[in-house]
Amino acid sequence: MQPSAVPELAHTHTRPIHWLATATALAGVVALSSVLQPGAATAAQPGAPETRSAPAPLAAPDPAAVEFPLECGPVKAVVQKKASGDLDGDGNPETVAVVHCDSPMGTPPDGVYVLTRGGADGKPRVVATLLDPKDGTTVGGFAVRAGAVTATLLGYSSPDVPRCCPDEKSDVKWRWQDGTFVRSTPAGARSV
Repeated sequence: MQPSAVPELAHTHTRPIHWLATATALAGVVALSSVLQPGAATAAQPGAPETRSAPAPLAAPDPAAVEFPLECGPVKAVVQKKASGDLDGDGNPETVAVVHCDSPMGTPPDGVYVLTRGGADGKPRVVATLLDPKDGTTVGGFAVRAGAVTATLLGYSSPDVPRCCPDEKSDVKWRWQDGTFVRSTPAGARSV
């Protein structure tokens, strides 16, 4: 037998005291682990990153709170029709109002106005006139859909046509483009 390069160490021989010390240490670890339990495991997923929600959109402007640019003399302006929708893509609705003077006789011409909430006070205000009452037309069908205003305009071919009985009809559409409302004739529209 060849002599070992490492001399025998005295503590490498096990004795009963070594077994007793190992058993005591192991018992201490088991006892301590029963007292110091980790929290109960849960199947919950970690929270999603906190997101900030956008502010709630403003309510559509109320045409009753607006003074329209319409000269009605002794009678008042009347909102005949109204519809709301987001026309400029900012996430807040605008209101489109069809307004005319409350005339006791005849068919008064309509004005079509776009309202929005303005300034720090948020009060409704007129921001565009789509149809001026001076044009002498009235509005038949009217809607706000998909960011556009559509209307059927009823008018007169000459001053000789009685104001009760329009003899011209055209469909029009207004859409917000490049900072202004652009008027067009919808596809398939007919004039009479």
